[in-house]
Formats: sequence, structure tokens, C-alpha cells
Amino acid sequence: MRRPERTSHEEDRVAETLKKGSRVTGAARDKLAADLKKKYDSGASIRALAEETGRSYGFVHRMLSESGVTLRGRGGATRGKKAASA
Repeated sequence: MRRPERTSHEEDRVAETLKKGSRVTGAARDKLAADLKKKYDSGASIRALAEETGRSYGFVHRMLSESGVTLRGRGGATRGKKAASA
């Protein structure tokens, strides 16, 4: 049997029900990881997710990594090989 899609209000409640700094284990951890993965895959940044959940950047990064998410690059300017001048 398929679960109905959750609304964004329901997803926001996941973060609200977890007290800042409290240990997240078991089913609550799995649910939070799934919600973070879904939001990250739809374009949210790690920093935005950390702010939204009241957790640290490192916590969110670790949760995403444990969920098997392929993390995006940092973006912005990158240092590449210097172009050869003619």
C-alpha cells in the first residue's frame, strides 16, 4: 500500500518536533534523513537545510552522506589550469 504524499507543512513539523541539539535515533533519524535527502535532491543547499532544521552544517552533511546522497560541488569559480597564451 502506497503512502500519500506529505505536504510541506508536515515535512516542516519533522524539524519542529526535534529539539535543537537533541540526539536523533531510530525511526526519527531515518525519517529526518529521508526528508533531508528529498529536499537536497530538489535543490536545497546544506546550509539552508541546516538553518531550517536548527542543526549544524556538519550534522546535515553527515545525514546526507549516510543516506547515500551524491553531494553537489561547491559551485562558484574554480581554479583550473591556466590557459596557455599564444
